[in-house]
Amino acid sequence: MKATVFHEHGSSDVLLYEDIPDPEPSVGQVLIEIKAVALNHLDLFVRTGWPGLQLEMPHILGSDISGIVKSVTPKNPNNLEEGQHVVLNPSIYCNKCEYCIRGQHSLCDQYKILGEHVRGGYAEYIAIESDKVIPVPERAHLTFTESAAVPLTFMTAWRLLVTKGNLKPGDDVLIIGIGGGVALAALQIARNAGARVFVTSSSDEKLKKAEELGAHHGINYVSTPDYHKEIYAQTNRRGVDIVLDSVGQATWEKSLRSLRKGGKLVTPGATSGPIANTNVNLLFWKQLEILGSTMASTSELYDVLKLVWNGNVRPIVDREFPLSEAGRAHDILEAGQQFGKIVLKP
Repeated sequence: MKATVFHEHGSSDVLLYEDIPDPEPSVGQVLIEIKAVALNHLDLFVRTGWPGLQLEMPHILGSDISGIVKSVTPKNPNNLEEGQHVVLNPSIYCNKCEYCIRGQHSLCDQYKILGEHVRGGYAEYIAIESDKVIPVPERAHLTFTESAAVPLTFMTAWRLLVTKGNLKPGDDVLIIGIGGGVALAALQIARNAGARVFVTSSSDEKLKKAEELGAHHGINYVSTPDYHKEIYAQTNRRGVDIVLDSVGQATWEKSLRSLRKGGKLVTPGATSGPIANTNVNLLFWKQLEILGSTMASTSELYDVLKLVWNGNVRPIVDREFPLSEAGRAHDILEAGQQFGKIVLKP
């Protein structure tokens, strides 16, 4: 089969479109013909690499996968049928540790992510355990491109806002850096819950698009670098209930200062750097909470999929590329030029 792989870590130039052996499903696995795979910032980090990351080379990126069931093997508990439109749950966990027993799958002692720790979806086919395969109902009216843009971003945003942030109707939410998949999923989830949403970006065009999706107010952090002061003005000097910050180092202090007393900062990552200064006096005096999160449990994924299947929230796709042009797609994502998901088509 054709796949885009890399044999060593580096820039987008290490991505090569080449022939590799077809996967052979073992008992309990399903062979999926991949129709679309969506990019995530995780792909950039894995491609670049970090100390201690051990991968089977050549490695195949891609966590967000949609396709059709090509063939099934015995022990198929989900009663999957050939030809079904499906998406994949990108979480891999042991189902045996104390966290899995509690349903906290993303805290699993052996937790892995499809495309990060094991081979993913930048390919024509993938063999995967049947319990990771989720049929897409016809009523959802999603294309393969749209359904590929759902799992990782929506499950992450749901856990951040609903599980960790305890999102409620009437809450004020600030999303730092609108335009990426998690941020856009969070915007829609918050609006669907009855929250008022503020967003930041360096692009007036992205802010305008976010407001068309339901954002209450957008702040350009280039023209308004002290955006936390604007947040206070917009909230009658109260601050917001929740800040979702995946930027990290560059925005951390202002995110904390944007919160009301007792507010929560939730974070799934740190694209600008992992080391951020925290004013401890501000933290204890305002009784703030800082909550980290990675991915979500399977039950949380199914909770947010109900909203997607029913049309309450929708995946936002920026553009598509053929799988052979994955390097070009990576460059666009790395430059932050997208509004929504970038999707590759095998």
